[in-house]
Amino acid sequence: MKQQRMGKGTRKKALHLLMGFALAGLVAGCGGTQGKTGKSGDAVVGDVIKIGANLELSGPVASYGQSIAEGIDLAVENLNKSGGINGKKLEVIKVDNKSDAAEATNAAIKLTSQDKVAAIIGAATSGNTVAQAQVATNNKTVLLTPTGTSLNVTLKADGSVNDYMFRTCFIDPFQGRVAANFVSGELKVKSAAIFADSASEYAKGLAASFKETFTKAGGTIVAEEAYVAKDTDFRATLTRIKSLNPDSIFIPGYYEEVGLIVKQARELGITIPLVGADGWDSPKLVDLAGAAALNNTYIVNHYSSEDPDKMIQDFVQAFKGKYSGKAPDGFGALGYDSVYLLADGIKRAGSTDGSKIKDALAQTKDLQLVTGKITLDKQHNPIKTATVLEYKEGKQTFRTKVNP
Repeated sequence: MKQQRMGKGTRKKALHLLMGFALAGLVAGCGGTQGKTGKSGDAVVGDVIKIGANLELSGPVASYGQSIAEGIDLAVENLNKSGGINGKKLEVIKVDNKSDAAEATNAAIKLTSQDKVAAIIGAATSGNTVAQAQVATNNKTVLLTPTGTSLNVTLKADGSVNDYMFRTCFIDPFQGRVAANFVSGELKVKSAAIFADSASEYAKGLAASFKETFTKAGGTIVAEEAYVAKDTDFRATLTRIKSLNPDSIFIPGYYEEVGLIVKQARELGITIPLVGADGWDSPKLVDLAGAAALNNTYIVNHYSSEDPDKMIQDFVQAFKGKYSGKAPDGFGALGYDSVYLLADGIKRAGSTDGSKIKDALAQTKDLQLVTGKITLDKQHNPIKTATVLEYKEGKQTFRTKVNP
């Protein structure tokens, strides 16, 4: 998901808050609430293993974090009912990073220094995940993002692997390739325009992958246009794209802007297929675009609630039962899977020691989860299937699965 930038003001804010939390961490080391047999600040207190959830529960992309939180809660409930991890129950400590990179860093410091969690799940966006990397590494705490798809989540600037960073989702280059192959192979599209957020590493990575794959398949990119996050009027650019007569438009963005782009494109008489990726996946997309405008649009996603697979349908029914009939989106499914991926690592490690959990997670192979069977590669990226969804009258419908 989204890669976010940190300006001078944000960096200054982060520095002050980092210092504050560092002091709070020292104080927390001297006191706090004790469990039945454990001491204050332990990852294991009595018969409970503590894990953190650093999520966007408010702010511009709150829909992502809220869905992940719902999936996490369902997984923890089910896991604890079935005996927990090595006989111990799981407890989740949630912190709202407010869709902000500096706040995500603060939350990571709190979870590691004060709460002493065994591991952290989150954040939803790549930028908010990367903002925690140094804190996680310094504290030897595994950080598992359900939906951070950018390559630099698990890789350092020099290209080496960040040992304590993992993800449950597939990466941007893969979903860019899936989108391009679907457009050229299934939709028989010969030309495409790309309309992407110029400040987003997520969007730029997807656009580059789509372009490379589409042109290798014989397609033509007729235009590469850009917008900036928080823009609201896209009509001039869409009019320019329309004049070039592409057969489709690839829009690797997030629901806040994509909903308006789709709405305005249809108002301008653009009826061609509009294609995107997992950043579209939010109920708010339909509110912004309108159900009818989303007809003839397609996205690459991590799973479909309409997939007939029994494991998926069991999960969907359990989710609906817990959340008043609401179907889980891809973020909810990945939040759920993240708990089980982490639990599997802790169980195999036989410990809540961060270095042991890290080593066990890195050896994950053929673990069957809701969003697919996962094997982690050497860069801590899952090798797994992708799903293509089609919107029909505002509803996501299952189209096909694509193997890696």
